[in-house]
Amino acid sequence: MALQSEAIREIRYDADRAKLFITFGDGDRYVYVGVPGEVHRGFVGASSQAQYFTYEIRDRFPFNRLDA
Repeated sequence: MALQSEAIREIRYDADRAKLFITFGDGDRYVYVGVPGEVHRGFVGASSQAQYFTYEIRDRFPFNRLDA
């Protein structure tokens, strides 16, 4: 899902594996694992995806940077 955000460009979610894929504004891509569906839905529906990411996702779920 493409976004109208400068900080976060795209969000994808794999519900079967509870993986959240995020492409940031600078093009860096990360996968966060063990993310529940309700967190993904909250992220997509947030008035500010950047703030939601900071308070609800960053430092709460394991992650890996994906190669470009």
